[in-house]
Amino acid sequence: MDGPVAWRRDAARVDAALYAAIAQTPTPALDRAMARLARTADYSRLSLAAAAVLAAAGGRTGRRAAAHGLAAVGVTSGLVNLVAKPLGRRTRPDRVGAEVPLARHVAMPATAAFPSGHAASAFAFATGVGHVLPRAAIPLRGLAALVAYSRVHVGVHYPGDVVAGALAGTALAQLTSHALARRVPPPRP
Repeated sequence: MDGPVAWRRDAARVDAALYAAIAQTPTPALDRAMARLARTADYSRLSLAAAAVLAAAGGRTGRRAAAHGLAAVGVTSGLVNLVAKPLGRRTRPDRVGAEVPLARHVAMPATAAFPSGHAASAFAFATGVGHVLPRAAIPLRGLAALVAYSRVHVGVHYPGDVVAGALAGTALAQLTSHALARRVPPPRP
């Protein structure tokens, strides 16, 4: 009976240890860039900008990819922020206690930490776009990974929060894209 409880306790210890290792590793050259990226990713601004570029430069397929990506962000953001976070109720890390350097600090969100909404939305956008334009998803997934890491680097999430967010965003985007594909078939060439 102690198995699931012990496993959760061990996972939380590993998560906290990874967080502390990242917090205490000096990276002055990276700190400002990660803080800037974490702030820029607020409100899915990076996804909105990428969608605008896809829609403007990608023709009909680019517009369809942008629509899939933004629909995935909408579904994911709603479910993660309104359902998963209140159920998860995980508190944010103590970045002062973990000695996260001040240069990394961004505003500490008031919502629960688990799962990361930034990671979920970034991966949802990349996955939604990838459903229509698989090659465009490669750099978008790289950007999503950087956004997810930035949330740990600046001290507002544990690594497990961003992993869970990435998985949730990917899964919800797959469901969203499949639902869209059934309702609106792709145009004929």
